[in-house]
Amino acid sequence: MKSVQPHSVKTISEYHKLMEIPQPEHPLISVIPFELIRCSPGADPKHIVIGYYSIALKKTTDGKMKYGQLEYDFNTGILSFMAPGQVLKIEAREGKPHIHSGWLLLIHPDFLWRTPLARKIKQYEYFGYSVNEALHLSEKEEATIVSIIQNIEQEYRSNIDQFSQDVIIGHLELLLTYGERFYHRQFITRKIANHRVLERLEDILTTWFNSDEIQRNGLPTVQHIAGALNISPNYLSVLLKTLTGQSTQQHIHDKLIEKAKEKLSTTSLSVSEIAWELGFEHSQSFSKLFKSKTNLSPLEFRQAFN
Repeated sequence: MKSVQPHSVKTISEYHKLMEIPQPEHPLISVIPFELIRCSPGADPKHIVIGYYSIALKKTTDGKMKYGQLEYDFNTGILSFMAPGQVLKIEAREGKPHIHSGWLLLIHPDFLWRTPLARKIKQYEYFGYSVNEALHLSEKEEATIVSIIQNIEQEYRSNIDQFSQDVIIGHLELLLTYGERFYHRQFITRKIANHRVLERLEDILTTWFNSDEIQRNGLPTVQHIAGALNISPNYLSVLLKTLTGQSTQQHIHDKLIEKAKEKLSTTSLSVSEIAWELGFEHSQSFSKLFKSKTNLSPLEFRQAFN
């Protein structure tokens, strides 16, 4: 199977042309009904590197999308976010056209130039989430998002004046704020799935610290943990912060301190030996971390425990 090189799509006009839909009315912002976007059965998959922000509200699909190395079938109200430079793969199922229902909002970075949103938009972590970590909307939430998207479309289709950009930027900020609110709602309402992530996280850390992995490779990285859980580092970080108030790195350090306390209280190993068994090249680094977490040095802890 031959490798397909992604096609760089830098402008919104280029995307319209690639998808064989009418050219946008505004060169820097576009609202596209997904019913206009079709891929013929048997057509080669489209791999594109986008040069703009993309916010997609998909309600149904007869196809599938691949973002990074992960595939996702959209069968309900799903909101997903992509930033410039990310790769999207679009392909149709065999024997049927690729038909979506919903809306696609495209915003070129130049539209945000000289506005506060140009910098602020990069702070929304969900633009770094993979599609399988997309936002699942309730009917009420979906109606809210659709209303904002339609207001944006109505504004740029009207006569452009000196207030038009400010009005559209205001709608965009509102949409992004709702996106953040709905993501945090999702972390809370999907408690069963999220607590399973916590259980798996605990299992991964326990296995790591109980094996020789810790001596060979040191502490597990946030990227390794997220990869083992099949979610992105950003998504994992926000999920853990919402559920526990701690970052992934803090969870790793907590497991380390737990293991260190066990060794200090049940063995006669020196602090240097314990530091080495826990993956530290220098015992000073281990002692400094231990004291920052417990307010005691390893020796003080051992003495207090005994």
